[in-house]
Amino acid sequence: MLGLALAWPSNKDKSMSRIILITGGQRSGKSRYAEELALSLADNPAYVATAHVWDEEFRERVRRHQERRGPQWTNIEEEKYLSRHDLTGRVAVIDCVTLWLTNFFFENQSQDTQQVLDMVKEEFIRFTAQDATFIFVTNEIGSGGVSVDAVQRRFTDLQGWMNQYVASRADEVILMVSGIPVTVKS
Repeated sequence: MLGLALAWPSNKDKSMSRIILITGGQRSGKSRYAEELALSLADNPAYVATAHVWDEEFRERVRRHQERRGPQWTNIEEEKYLSRHDLTGRVAVIDCVTLWLTNFFFENQSQDTQQVLDMVKEEFIRFTAQDATFIFVTNEIGSGGVSVDAVQRRFTDLQGWMNQYVASRADEVILMVSGIPVTVKS
């Protein structure tokens, strides 16, 4: 365990609608922390995987993530329309916002960033209207400098704006730094 020191109601208590955002760089421990947090809150959490499998290397990453989780998890694969799934009364890890945005971004042929942002915000509102605990995992991709590629710059902007949006609605925001959770908002 990563030393979760949070005062959370157990899943046996009255359900409470809550949004938690866990952000950080690549390999900072975001997913593992989110999974441990979910298991501390519920005996049978849901895992909403937003990834589209692009190639064999990524397929192997997905397999390792799935292997790490045990049979107590309800696994849901949904690339775009999270609100299709009723998670009322559940604790759910949504991994991750970056891949979720990617699915909308490339369907839109990466042209109209504002249109994509508006669509994803609307879906976020529909999804989080449920009485559930949502643990969103996202990436801080804009921390590494400005890309020379115009498409990457548009996506980095989109990611940053969506992270700000989710964080503004989150009850708690945690930044993972080298496997250490740092509370940004509580």
